[in-house]
Amino acid sequence: MSAIFALAVDVGGTKVEAALVDPDGVVLPGSRFRAPTGPERDSAGLALSVDEVVGLAAAALPVGATLVGAGIGSAGPVNELEGRVSPLNLGVWRDYPLRDQVAAALPDIPVLLRMDGICIALAEHWVGAGRGYDNVMGMIVSTGIGGGLILHGNTVSGPTGNAGHIGHVEVAGFDDPCLCGGIGCVEAIASGPKTVAWARRQGWTGTTGEELGASFRAGDPIAAAAIERSGRAIGQVIASATSLVDLEIVAIGGGFSQVTPVLFDHMRTAIATRWQFGFVTKVKVVPSGLSSDGPLIGAAALVHRSEVVG
Repeated sequence: MSAIFALAVDVGGTKVEAALVDPDGVVLPGSRFRAPTGPERDSAGLALSVDEVVGLAAAALPVGATLVGAGIGSAGPVNELEGRVSPLNLGVWRDYPLRDQVAAALPDIPVLLRMDGICIALAEHWVGAGRGYDNVMGMIVSTGIGGGLILHGNTVSGPTGNAGHIGHVEVAGFDDPCLCGGIGCVEAIASGPKTVAWARRQGWTGTTGEELGASFRAGDPIAAAAIERSGRAIGQVIASATSLVDLEIVAIGGGFSQVTPVLFDHMRTAIATRWQFGFVTKVKVVPSGLSSDGPLIGAAALVHRSEVVG
């Protein structure tokens, strides 16, 4: 057993998790804890959830082991310099000092905060599907769509910490309104809930992404159209991102990304339309190489892989 651990924290729209992760990217069994977040909780309730999971994970540190730092991945936008977060789907937190809160609970160790998409990219590059590549985008397609970039082997976060916010890149040919104020953002088109909502507007009667996948497998034409529409939008956005920064591989995780492998086929078909640009069509689009521990592994990578964190 490793004697060195990082404490990883992942803050999202429905839950916050914390765990201890070793230098090989392995979550320590028994150290992973979860508490609810969600738009129905006030700021104090969200803070209490964070304190709860951080305290429980820290208490799971084995006797004689050392905690060398903490990494936080948060839904964005974020203010990386000041360690503040303003998650779009947690409206009561605007410029909330999340890094300072976690640092107060874990004195005497460094605490780093980045957007969750960057943490996902780090995890894929470290121990996931992006190993062996230096130009990687990690993506999550779930209740929202997020992403992060590694270029030339290093993370790219930009001056505020929000580079790689792929979910809010607009897609040509779509007019779906987005919570960010944009029109046709890929998150507003192709996230799990938005895909389900579109299918329901076409007459489908299910309510979840899992049910949509089951309907697809049963041959339902509306489910097939919904999955094609979302896969095409994601593929268009990946092609645009590759045109901009010359990606080698995009690794995609998250619950809705697993609705059917055909979702990935539609992404690749959309990318292939850029046939005159071999540097775009070369990009590999693959499922995540990580388990559900991926966001926590990525947060821990802020500590264990600090040499590639920009």
